[in-house]
Amino acid sequence: MACHLAIAGVTGAVGQEFLSILEERDFPFDTLKVLASSRSKGKKITFKGKEYTVEVLTKDSFAGVDIALFSAGGSRSKEFAPAAAKAGAVVVDNSSAFRMDPTAPLVIPEINPEKIKEHKGIIANPNCSTIIGIMPVWPLHQANPVKRMVVSTYQAASGAGAAAMAELGAQSREILDGKKPSCNVFPYQIAFNCFSHNSALGPDGYNEEETKMVKETRKIFDCPQIAITATCVRIPVMRAHCESINLEFTRPITPERVRELLAKAPGISVLDDREHNRFPMPIDATGKDDVLVGRIRQDPSLPDNRGINLWVAGDQLRKGAALNAIQIAEKLLEQ
Repeated sequence: MACHLAIAGVTGAVGQEFLSILEERDFPFDTLKVLASSRSKGKKITFKGKEYTVEVLTKDSFAGVDIALFSAGGSRSKEFAPAAAKAGAVVVDNSSAFRMDPTAPLVIPEINPEKIKEHKGIIANPNCSTIIGIMPVWPLHQANPVKRMVVSTYQAASGAGAAAMAELGAQSREILDGKKPSCNVFPYQIAFNCFSHNSALGPDGYNEEETKMVKETRKIFDCPQIAITATCVRIPVMRAHCESINLEFTRPITPERVRELLAKAPGISVLDDREHNRFPMPIDATGKDDVLVGRIRQDPSLPDNRGINLWVAGDQLRKGAALNAIQIAEKLLEQ
């Protein structure tokens, strides 16, 4: 089944990744609308050998559209996604606007695809660090419920968009040329540095990225009692996030059992070469669909072998954003 497709935010980093993945996966569509802000009006985009003209995103953009992939930012999603749904489109939204809305399913197709059919016109794509972090946790949680999850993220510039990636490149050149780095996107120097994630801090001292991981994981797992704490950090990597994950299970579990479960899990590749001290790196995950998992080891600080440590790497622009949304769209076509 083909469809009439629209992409909102097509000129951004995730929007461009949408196009790349749609072509790779030969996503079936009859027509395509490419939408962005007025700054990009009239820009030409070539996709699958055909030239498309970028139109300004408005509330009237979605007549006749079946599926709308949104990566236009939270405020634009709040403004335009309901209008798209009202026009009859199913919106797959990549922003945080609807993730905790009880009427909007929050979906990772490898985890909770059954939620897609519950949509009321809008389906939310989880946060990139949530997707990458819980993809390997889910198959373990199904086999042996996770009681507590401690996550530390190492997040690439790609999570803040194309301008942030450009800033990392520009700052690196400036510093190597002996110049003072210019900071326009990030609040601090990102090149040769790391800092606490640049989202707003709440009164509890946790930033929005950390809070998202807690709330979204509980919603996706349908497990409000799972204990989660997170520390999210920006690092000077162009794309692909890494995460250190410590898990406390209900029952004893061994690293061998973890490897066995992850080896069979969809969307996961195990890279756990202790002999050569070779584990997932951002350069391994960049451009890959799978989340890579390694450093699988027992946590001796927890009794009865109930603790496991993992290290994961995943491409933020692919599985952390565009690929997950397109997988949802593919499931919609199957319904």
